[in-house]
Amino acid sequence: MQHTTVRRAGAVIAGALALSLTVAGCSTDAEEPAAGASGSSGAESSSVAQSVEEPSLEFAGPNGEVPGTLDELTLTDEEAATVADGGYTAAFVWHTSSEFVDAVEKGATEQLADLGIEVVASTEAAFDAATQANNVESVMALDPDIVIGIAADPTSAAQSFQPIVDAGKQLVIMTTPPAGYTAGDQFVSIVTESLTDAGRANAELLGDALGGEGKVAYLFHDADFWFTNQRDEAFKDWLGHSYPDMEIVAEEGFTDEARTEEIAAALLLKNPDITGIYVPWATAAQGVLAAVKAAGRTDVAIVTNDLDTTLAADMAAGGNIAGLVGNGSLDIGRGLAIAGAYGLLDTEAPALVASPPVKVTADNLAEGWLADYGVEPPASVQAG
Repeated sequence: MQHTTVRRAGAVIAGALALSLTVAGCSTDAEEPAAGASGSSGAESSSVAQSVEEPSLEFAGPNGEVPGTLDELTLTDEEAATVADGGYTAAFVWHTSSEFVDAVEKGATEQLADLGIEVVASTEAAFDAATQANNVESVMALDPDIVIGIAADPTSAAQSFQPIVDAGKQLVIMTTPPAGYTAGDQFVSIVTESLTDAGRANAELLGDALGGEGKVAYLFHDADFWFTNQRDEAFKDWLGHSYPDMEIVAEEGFTDEARTEEIAAALLLKNPDITGIYVPWATAAQGVLAAVKAAGRTDVAIVTNDLDTTLAADMAAGGNIAGLVGNGSLDIGRGLAIAGAYGLLDTEAPALVASPPVKVTADNLAEGWLADYGVEPPASVQAG
């Protein structure tokens, strides 16, 4: 019997990580500012961050869900035909617009088309809860059968997403559900990125760039959010375990990504021996890159999550960006679409599944960009 499964674009990349136990940026990531890490802002560590035992790749979803793999989302030919015969429609309710969101939507739209499902709307809210509430109303006026979305603000989304639930539509979540919503009740499933694998990938990129030695600044998003709390901590754990000669000498939290340039500038002044910096996501890393360049520090390597044109162009030109970790964006989109089909078929889906991340360096930039986003890199990136 043939099955429809999520196709793994990231598998063609030599830098892609094996997904041991997975949990997505999206990024979101939410892909970008929807995250946080524990710890006190501005704390410093004078000791090498070593882990005696290999860190666990386990983590939990926002409601304690145990993550599974994208391969768990599969449809038989008969199930796919049943969906295709239904004349169903779908709509997207995004938190913001970005290259990551575009890639997720591309993957979802392609998979929905394969299942005979028409996309009737796509909205984004610029991280504004009121705008997202209005977007939900606009989408619901089109009466879609599936709504794929991510809460711009989990608390307010509990109310603004309620019309989707009340209408009996199949709600599928990328990364961030409304507060109080649970899989199998208000929504079908959460599809996102493997957090611990992404943390490990960042550690490997920075460790390789610095030859396993050096002093590191660790930036984290200082908010209580399940996604980057665990992704940030995984970077720290894997760096200490895999690279015992690398020392985290400064830690700084932030809630406003617009402040990362200021924070990085201060860290470099206070710790001039820093040669590596971890940043939770790409737009926050843009400020860090600006600070490093303003300080004339060509010796500082930066790693972060999400593929980004500005950062990729710097990396291609041999700048400070040593590596980027893609979210497996196309596969996240495909998983969201298949999870929506599960809802239409009234079939129980895994509560949480995740896409393995993709490690991208200057050496595999074009290939990695194509695998993660489904398009060739922009001209500015290819030109280096």
